[in-house]
Amino acid sequence: QVQLADSGGGLVQAGDSLRLSCAASGRALSSYRMGWFRQAPGKEREFIATITWDIGSTFYADSVKGRFTISRDKSKNTVYLQMNSLKPEDTAVYYCAAQILGSGNRYLAAKYDYWGQGTQVTVSS
Repeated sequence: QVQLADSGGGLVQAGDSLRLSCAASGRALSSYRMGWFRQAPGKEREFIATITWDIGSTFYADSVKGRFTISRDKSKNTVYLQMNSLKPEDTAVYYCAAQILGSGNRYLAAKYDYWGQGTQVTVSS
């Protein structure tokens, strides 16, 4: 069982930066891949980035590559999403998620086992 609490969202202007945090608790976190997804009104939940807890291997969606960075701090059991050069189209509710390694496609929301409650990011033009 893993519990996730994401935070750090807010209202920013285009071009600004924001860092989201996801505090994780539970057993055997090293057996998980951590991901960030987002969902805009009327749209499906979209993959953003993922990182393996143990080794730190990362993957990104093309839409955020070069602007967003996912990282984790093992000492704090926290995963971060650093978002730079934000655009109005980045506006969405952002969710962190955890997937047992080897259990499914890293890009599909349906294959993740645990979710945070979500944090709203709004980027004004």
